[in-house]
Amino acid sequence: MADGADAILVRMRRRDRTPAPGTTPGPRGGGRGGRALAALAAVFTLAQLALVRPVLGLGWDEIVYVSQVTSHTPAAFFSAPRSRGVSLLAAPVASWSSSVPLLRVYLAVLSGLALFLALRAWRGLFPTRVLVTGGALFASLWMTLFYGPQAMPNYWVAIGALISVGCCLRARQERSTRASLWGAAAGGLLMALMRPGDAVWVALPLLALALPRRHRRLLLALLAGLAAGALPWVIEAWTSHGGLAQRLSDASRIQGGLGWQFAVDDQLRSLGGRALCRPCTGSVPHPVVTVWWFLLPVLAGLALVLAARARRLERTLLPLACAATAAVPYLFMIGYAAPRFLQPAYALVAIPVADALWHLARKPGGTWRPVAAALVALGLAGHLAVQLAVLQGAVARNTESRRDWDRTAAALHRLGVRPPCLLTGHEAIPIGYYTGCSSGATSGHNENTTVPEILHTADRLPVAHLAPAGGTPAGYARTWPVHRVSDLDVRVAPRP
Repeated sequence: MADGADAILVRMRRRDRTPAPGTTPGPRGGGRGGRALAALAAVFTLAQLALVRPVLGLGWDEIVYVSQVTSHTPAAFFSAPRSRGVSLLAAPVASWSSSVPLLRVYLAVLSGLALFLALRAWRGLFPTRVLVTGGALFASLWMTLFYGPQAMPNYWVAIGALISVGCCLRARQERSTRASLWGAAAGGLLMALMRPGDAVWVALPLLALALPRRHRRLLLALLAGLAAGALPWVIEAWTSHGGLAQRLSDASRIQGGLGWQFAVDDQLRSLGGRALCRPCTGSVPHPVVTVWWFLLPVLAGLALVLAARARRLERTLLPLACAATAAVPYLFMIGYAAPRFLQPAYALVAIPVADALWHLARKPGGTWRPVAAALVALGLAGHLAVQLAVLQGAVARNTESRRDWDRTAAALHRLGVRPPCLLTGHEAIPIGYYTGCSSGATSGHNENTTVPEILHTADRLPVAHLAPAGGTPAGYARTWPVHRVSDLDVRVAPRP
């Protein structure tokens, strides 16, 4: 009897390990697949350090986020749309060191590790070669390489989206195992901590998928992760912005008013290496730069057709649906563009597109289609070359602009504007950070002070007002002595 019971238990354990029909069994260890993903992450990290340069100074938005946790410079004004997630991400280094190269290396390594973990969440859903190719497609985009080592939120929303979608698919196939539920919650938390609004748009298809009663645990895990990530933003809305409704209203106003606005052409104009396209004027880049953007929906449609034929539609349709909802607000609801806004959509599209490319290059039996494989390889090589060329131009432009801020800061020091001090006017936030001063504005999106407060500060500390050369200064600074610094008119308040 004991031997018979043992045999039954063995058979039951084997049955539990058998994958459900239509699914691919997940890996039990690292294996070659894990090593391939780790190699991709390592190449991505090294490429960031080699191509973006750790000495690249902090940009405007980075300054706002990083200054919240530094001790060597005053905190810049933190406007309503922003969330504290990036500041928390940078805090382990920025809280004790002012070294920008150290921060860049830390973020590059962290972004590589995050890509590895995000792609691992998809193992068993697609072959490893598809995951590696999809990860490489996303990682080789110029905006991914450019923003990977920067203290900016969009890449991390993309990582959270990959983790959440992958874990949700695994939870449905594996009947909501604990690991997949925790992964879905963690991905939602990361997205909401970085950008709560983006997290909601990405999660809409996931929440709809989890509504059936048999997936109630998945729905609760997703909602818990999103709520935990958004909680600091909501609390801050009540403590610093007059309530949640007021903060949402302020955020909409700062972004130009959320509503129906066609920004597809703006996104196209920004693909040539523009960090921010506001207002978005000028011509669309050469077709060789934008052709991949038009091919994405074509390849996504092909991936859907192939998935439907293979009866595995869900794992292809879900990431494409989340990519579409993630892109909606940035294509149809704001009046300006930045390439980084669509990073979550690009990350989610990359895996189904990679699956379609492999089906184009190889027959179902595994043999190559020589002509198709050669065309795919040639197209990918050309795409990579274009992305690297655009990246080089973007890095050069941003490096020069940040050097200008540094030179202006040095000139201000020579004029006696040294910490503790206050800057107002044109580009006061970035130049203030480089100078070591706090920044103030009496109007606009970054309004945080009044004219009497500025004049009162000028009685105690060095205060300077910045305006474009030949431009009209603020009324309170018109009588201050003016100095020409590069393309700026710097007016320094006379000391009593």
